[in-house]
Amino acid sequence: MNQPRRPKRRVDGVLLLDKPYRITSNGALQKARWLYQAAKAGHTGVLDPLATGLLPICFGEATKFSSYLLDADKRYRATVRFGQVSSTGDSEGEIVLERPIAFIEADLRSVIDAFVGEIEQVPPMYSALKHQGRALYEYARAGVEIERKARRVTIHSIDLIEFDGVSAVIDVSCSKGTYIRTLGQDIGEALGAGGHLTALRRLSTAGFPLEESRTLEDVESLPLEQRDLLLLPVDVLVAHLPAVELGVDDYGRLSHGQPVRISENYETMSRFRVYHQVTREFVGLAEARGDGMLHPVRLLSVAQDL
Repeated sequence: MNQPRRPKRRVDGVLLLDKPYRITSNGALQKARWLYQAAKAGHTGVLDPLATGLLPICFGEATKFSSYLLDADKRYRATVRFGQVSSTGDSEGEIVLERPIAFIEADLRSVIDAFVGEIEQVPPMYSALKHQGRALYEYARAGVEIERKARRVTIHSIDLIEFDGVSAVIDVSCSKGTYIRTLGQDIGEALGAGGHLTALRRLSTAGFPLEESRTLEDVESLPLEQRDLLLLPVDVLVAHLPAVELGVDDYGRLSHGQPVRISENYETMSRFRVYHQVTREFVGLAEARGDGMLHPVRLLSVAQDL
C-alpha cells in the first residue's frame, strides 16, 4: 500500500548546515528539505562527499539570493598526505604513484608561501564541471580524459597548522572556484613528493562561521516548529549590500515591480537591500540607474503592499 505523500510547507530562510562525511551535497540538501517538509530548497556550492563542514541550505525565497554565497570567499581546513598521488586527488581514489618524502618543514613553508596570491588551477577530472552537458567525473569514471583550461583563482592565505613529516594540516582562505584537492596536489608536486587530500572541512563561507552551523541530527531532534527557529532570515545573504528604506507608497510600488524615484545621488548600477521604512519588511534588491530611479532587480514574492 502506497504511503500518503507528505504535505510541502512554504519555508523561507537559510540553514547553516554542518555537512557530514560521505554524503553528497545534494544528499544533505534533500535530507534537510525532507526534515523541513520544504516546497523549495537549494544549496550554495558543492562539497565533495569526503568533505565536511559548512553548507548553507537556502529554503524558499532565499534561493533567489543564493548566488551571492556561490561567489563568496571561503575558508577550509585540509589534511594533505605527501608521498602518494591519488587518481582523484583525495583518499577516495586509488594510489597511482608513490614517491619518497625528501623535504623538511622549512621547505613546506616556503612552497606554501609561493601559492598565496593569484594562481592558475586546472580543474580536476573528478569534479562536477560540465563538458557537453555531462559532469567531468562521469568521463573520468569511464576512463576518458577531457582537456581543461586553467582557471585563475586567489589564495588569500595558507596557514600551516601541523606537520608530522608525512601529512600537513593547513588552513586555506580562498576565492570562489578554488579546488582544494588541486591545491594539495600542486603543493605536493612542487615539493617533489606528490600528495593527496585525506580530509577537508569547510570552516566558513561569506563570513558565516562553522561554529553557528547545525548537524542534520540537531535538526531532526527538534519538533518541526522549533526547526524553523534555526533558520536565518533571507536578507542575511545580501547583508554586505547597503540598505535603503522606503516609505509606504514607494515600498508598495517597488514591491509590485515598479521603479521609484530617489532623491539621493546614488552611484549608477549600485545595488541595495530595500526595506519598509516603518516595519523593516525586506522586499528584495533594487538598483540605482542613471535615470534617477531605483529599479527592482530581485523581489520576494511574499512582499507585502503595506
